[in-house]
Amino acid sequence: MPIPETETLNHFVSRIFRIEDVTLGDPARGLIARYRGQLIGEDSAAAYDQLAEQLQPYDITPLFRQEKGQQIIYLVPKKPEPRPTRASVNIILFILTVFSVMLAGAQPEGPMPSDTMGQILALLKSIFTGWPFALSLLGILVAHEFGHYLMSRYHKTPATLPYFIPLPFSPLGTMGAAIVMQGTPKNKRVLFDIGVAGPLAGIVIAIPVLFFGLSISHVSVINPTEGMIQQEGNSLLYLLAKYIMFGKLLPAPATTHGMPLALYWLRYFFTGQPAPFGATDVLIHPIAFAGWAGLLVTALNLVPAGTLDGGHVIYSLFGDKAAKAFPVIFGALLLMGIFWNGWWIWAVLLLWLGRVHAEPLDQITQLDAKRRWVAALVIVIFILTFSPVPFAVFGIR
Repeated sequence: MPIPETETLNHFVSRIFRIEDVTLGDPARGLIARYRGQLIGEDSAAAYDQLAEQLQPYDITPLFRQEKGQQIIYLVPKKPEPRPTRASVNIILFILTVFSVMLAGAQPEGPMPSDTMGQILALLKSIFTGWPFALSLLGILVAHEFGHYLMSRYHKTPATLPYFIPLPFSPLGTMGAAIVMQGTPKNKRVLFDIGVAGPLAGIVIAIPVLFFGLSISHVSVINPTEGMIQQEGNSLLYLLAKYIMFGKLLPAPATTHGMPLALYWLRYFFTGQPAPFGATDVLIHPIAFAGWAGLLVTALNLVPAGTLDGGHVIYSLFGDKAAKAFPVIFGALLLMGIFWNGWWIWAVLLLWLGRVHAEPLDQITQLDAKRRWVAALVIVIFILTFSPVPFAVFGIR
C-alpha cells in the first residue's frame, strides 16, 4: 500500500503524541517523517502499540526515541520479513556438538598414553562413556538457548533456532551456543525478557545438576607426582555448594604459610594461587563438572557488555549510559588476564561484541518494577556464579 498523505500520518501520530514540529524525509533514504513533541499520557508502551497497529497496513514502522531530553517519533519504511533459515544446519551442528561433548567427558580405562595420537584414540574408543557429562551439560545449554528462543517467540520477535558450536578435544567439548535475533525487539521490556530468559532457564537446570554431581563425588588430597593438573575455578556459588555437601571450604589448604585464613582465601579466590598441593579438595564426577560448567556459562553470558545477555540487562536498565561501563569491564578483563589468560581472549571478543547493543524500536518505554526486581536477581546470580580464575593449571616435575 502506498504511503498515506502527510495529513493522515499527522492524524495517526497526534492521537498519542503532542506534536511540536514535523520534518518530512525521503522514504528511499529510510525516513518518512520525524515528529518532535511529547507523548500524551504515561503509558508509552500502549501508545507505541496503538500507533504501530495503525501504521501496519502501510508497511510503516514507528521508532520512539528520546534525544537530549526530548521525545521524538520517527516513521520509517518497514524492513522486509526475515528469510526462514534451514533447520538442517542447526541439527547437524547439534549432532556434532553431542559427539564433541561426549568426547570431552569420556573416561578411558587405565593410564592415558603419553603420545597425542594415542590419547586421541583412547578417547575415541571410550567416547560413549561420556554420555553422563554430555547429557548434563547439553541439558543446561539447551535450557539456556531455548529460554531465549521461546521468549523471542512469545514476544513475536523473529529469531533462529540455537546454533551449537562443537569444539573437540577441549575441556567442555563446545564453545556453547547462540541464537540470532532476526527482528528488532519492540521495547526494552521485550529485550530484557529475551536476555534474561536464557540465564534463568540455564541456572535452574545447572544448580540441581551440580548438587547431584557433588553427591556422587568424593573428597581427596591433591598430591600429584608428575605432569600437569587442571583444576576448576571457584565461584561463590560453587564454594557454597561444596560447603553444603562436604561441610568445609574446598580446596582446604594443608597450610596457609602463616597467612590468616581469610586473607589466604581472598588471594586464592581472585588469583588461583598458590598451587593447592597437599590440599583437600573434591574430585568431581563428570556430572558435577557439567554443573560447574553451567555456572561458568551463566556468568560468561551475564558479563554486562554489548550483545551478551548481561549487556541486554544493563542496556534495558540504563539505556545509552550503559556504554560507559565498557572501558571498566575491558580494563578488568585485561587485569584478570594476568592470572587466567583466557580473559584476554574475552577482552578481544568484547571489542567485537561489547561495543554495540540491540536498539529496540521503542526506546522511551522503561522497565517496570517487576522487571527491575528480576534485574537485581540476575545481577546477584552474576556475582555468585562469576569465577575470577575459571581454570587453574599446575605443573609438577
